[in-house]
Amino acid sequence: MNYKPPFDITPEIIDLISQISEKIGFVKRDFSQASPQLRKQNRIKTITGTLAIEGNTLNEQQISAVLEGKKIFATQKELAEVKGAIAAYDKLDQLNPSSLDDLLHAHKLMMDNVIVDVGVFRKKPVGVYKNKQLIHTAPPANRVMNLMTDLLYWQQHCDHHPLIISSVFHYEFEYIHPFMDGNGRMGRLWQTLILSQWQALFMDLPLESIIKQHQQDYYHALALSDKAANSTQFIHFMLQAILKTLAKNAPVNASLNAPVNGVINLKGMKTPEAILALIQADTSITRQQMAQLINKDIRTIARAIKKLQDQNKLKRIGSDKTGHWQISF
Repeated sequence: MNYKPPFDITPEIIDLISQISEKIGFVKRDFSQASPQLRKQNRIKTITGTLAIEGNTLNEQQISAVLEGKKIFATQKELAEVKGAIAAYDKLDQLNPSSLDDLLHAHKLMMDNVIVDVGVFRKKPVGVYKNKQLIHTAPPANRVMNLMTDLLYWQQHCDHHPLIISSVFHYEFEYIHPFMDGNGRMGRLWQTLILSQWQALFMDLPLESIIKQHQQDYYHALALSDKAANSTQFIHFMLQAILKTLAKNAPVNASLNAPVNGVINLKGMKTPEAILALIQADTSITRQQMAQLINKDIRTIARAIKKLQDQNKLKRIGSDKTGHWQISF
């Protein structure tokens, strides 16, 4: 089979993979001792995030109540969406990311009582609309089975890094749009599944929650990849989202939200040195966090960052909202 989804591996993507791999070491040690309560909280964040992207208005407290079997005030559709997502994520560790049958079964779990045609590929043409304007026309329905078979085969047999494979699969899945509904949440579910086969901790990380926080950038990355006819921009976005997810769950983050202790000793450092030390610990740290930890105002932090950038010691990769820092020496 010669099917190869088009994408480029850029220096920025290689750098993000390196940062993610390094961060995983910190998070794995922490999550090896994670309590069942923490895992449950992260699962709730995951479900809340992935459904909120699709317009579900239920919050974490309400979804937690559903998970505990309590009654809540909600529309029948929103309640069915929550129950479906809970069922799908509960079975995540039993699914094979290369299995067509498992993919269809997961869709049945996810969308049961939400739509009629669950667990089957669409038989009609579909398009993606934004503000009533068509922004994406999916391939014809009679091509869906072959396209999905090819994509699953590629996912199983290609030798790229799992971070690349999962992101490419996610994009290609959204491009094919194999179901009448539920494609967004299924694409996110399957990327989490592929990642969890590589590193089990992704089963318990709320990646979908971070995607929700950057929802417009998520859609923009999909649109840019559509326009370029390859998934490079989407890979870049997803790797940034994964890095942010890890940063928020790394043990060092606890020290970034509290007075500095033995983990990062800033005593006696000048402001530029302290900034570099903090970035070395967490490349996604914000200027506001730096100001709080170094005990300087935000303007002083901005001037010090500008000086480091002028000296080619520090770079900003990506936007202020979704990017990260890179130390250049």
